[in-house]
Amino acid sequence: MDVFKSAFGIHERALGVRSQRMEVLARNIANADTPNYKAQDVDFKAMLKEAKTEYLTATNEKHYAGLTEAPDNGMRFRTPFNSSFDGNTVEMNVEQAQYGKAAGEYQATLQFLENRIGGLRKAMRGE
Repeated sequence: MDVFKSAFGIHERALGVRSQRMEVLARNIANADTPNYKAQDVDFKAMLKEAKTEYLTATNEKHYAGLTEAPDNGMRFRTPFNSSFDGNTVEMNVEQAQYGKAAGEYQATLQFLENRIGGLRKAMRGE
């Protein structure tokens, strides 16, 4: 529905990207002892830029479309501070810190969306 798209804007997509980042970080932590595993991360800015482009897509032939670029999945390999002898690039202290930060960002985005939903409920009730 257009009402929800305009009410939530890019924040709905941001929540999905933040969720994806937490999954990637959890996978890194789970593979900390796997030889030759390469730690990955999600480039939030690249993903959000792609989402903004999708948000600006033309819906009518008379509309101007947003910038069109090759899609980017936003996945990046992390460069380790210290190399390991088995080729694994996961650094637990970095992964745990990033996971904690990502969890806070996810909660903040979720709280924002919950507040928007509450506002829509009030508007529908006429409060």
